[in-house]
Amino acid sequence: MRIHVREEGNGPAVLLIHGWPTSSHLWRQCIPPLARQRRVLAIDLPGFGRSDKPLDASYSFRFFDRVLDGTLDALGVDSVALAVHDLGGPVGLHWAVQHFERVRALGLLNTLVYPEPSWAVIAFVAASYLPGLRSYLTSPLGLEHALKLGLGDAKRATPEAIAGVQAPFDTRASRKALLKAAHGLHPGGMQTIARRLSEYRGPVRIVYGARDRILPDVAKTMQRVARDLPQAEVTCLHDCGHFLQEERGEAIGELLAEIF
Repeated sequence: MRIHVREEGNGPAVLLIHGWPTSSHLWRQCIPPLARQRRVLAIDLPGFGRSDKPLDASYSFRFFDRVLDGTLDALGVDSVALAVHDLGGPVGLHWAVQHFERVRALGLLNTLVYPEPSWAVIAFVAASYLPGLRSYLTSPLGLEHALKLGLGDAKRATPEAIAGVQAPFDTRASRKALLKAAHGLHPGGMQTIARRLSEYRGPVRIVYGARDRILPDVAKTMQRVARDLPQAEVTCLHDCGHFLQEERGEAIGELLAEIF
């Protein structure tokens, strides 16, 4: 399997993991502040971006664990500072709770962490199974709508940002893979994260956009994370939405750089 990684800088490794339906492109404004003294690795997960999009993959927690292990091995990386967003939260955290000794620091943006799904997540998963709606979700128009819905101000959706979300899914097969990637994570993996996360002792930075219409319960989620990880430093960006890297990318990079 071919995995695309956007790489910049030198020094201790930083791994950035995107969510659905984005890619490493979402992190592009965050990377320069991090890359001043670090080797930044922004991965395109399988099914996304410029990585392969196999239709026979499970897109399960075990599958993504193998992908992260294999990618880091191929790049010669032993330890990382890890930042996660959206679906990349469960993917990255499930790997992290099994490898705390390899995680120097942890950054959480607007993401899923715990096994209790919100009404918004339930509605999204249901929509992704319905024939008419699922086709719309992965269409160019649907992807543009998702991006605009995920911003604090839809006017911040630049042509570059829209193209970055649409371009990887220009074939029917790629859109099928995107839908499959939305279904593969088993609730048991989320329970593993919830059970083990509080054991982490390294530095933690939480940065979240308060105007999140995709994960509207994000403030409660991050409050719970802060209880489980009392060492966490929390920053709320009140004017930002779910895709906060598109709105305050450089500032987010600086905030993560402080602990990374």
